[in-house]
Formats: sequence, structure tokens, C-alpha cells
Amino acid sequence: MTNPTARKFGYPHTLVAQTDFWLVLIRPKQPTYGSLVLICKESANAFSALSPQAFADLGLAVAGVERVLRQVAAYEKINYLMLMMVDPDVHFHVIPRYAGTREHDGVAYPDAGWPGAPDLGAAVDLSPDQAHGLARILAQVWAAA
Repeated sequence: MTNPTARKFGYPHTLVAQTDFWLVLIRPKQPTYGSLVLICKESANAFSALSPQAFADLGLAVAGVERVLRQVAAYEKINYLMLMMVDPDVHFHVIPRYAGTREHDGVAYPDAGWPGAPDLGAAVDLSPDQAHGLARILAQVWAAA
């Protein structure tokens, strides 16, 4: 069973990949191209409440995320933001960072906050079809490894 945070971020239509304990989803509001949400499958509302197995599996999830985003978004830096103010389930917003703009399907994705903190308010708002399409692209890259 998935948690409310996963459903809010479009699961299963935005699913890129999953490990035993983590879901990797497209973030429908893209402050930069390829922004993701990394959501723990365990029922936990505090990072310290995760099982040792979930912590160990986080390394596998992060390695996959960085490999895929390096290839797809060509990031220069990557930010992991744990912003559990609205959605209480343990999750990270993963924001690939770069100077300038990336483009996909005729849509420009500038990194409005570069080189400072990410500007989450300056985001490309993907339609459900666009989010699903981007999830499929990243899923193919994930599976190719």
C-alpha cells in the first residue's frame, strides 16, 4: 500500500523506479528539469523512525537517482530537500542544479535559483501527461543500467 505523499505526487503514473523501501517519482512541479521526489514506502513521519533496512536501501536509491539525473539533466550539483511540512511521510525533493536552462519537448527549464538555493516557486507545472512521459523517459534510463 502506498502512502498519501506518494499518491499526492502522482503515484503510480509518475513512477520512475523503486527499490525495496523507496519510490522515485517525477515531481509534477519542476523547479529544474528532472526534479524528483524520493519517498520512503515505510509508514514513518520522522527520518529517525525509519528502519535500518530503509536507511541501507536509501544508498541504492540515491545512486540510481544520481546516475539517471546525471545522464538526463546533466546536473552540476544536486540538492536533496526534506521538506515534510505539508506531506508528513518521509520524503526528499531531489532538485538537479545547473547554470542556465535545460530544454525538453520545446519547454525551457531554467534553474531560477542558481547558484543559490533552489527557487521552488519558479517551477514548470507539468500536466499529468507530461509528468507521465518524463517518468517513462527516466524509467528507461534507470532500467538500462
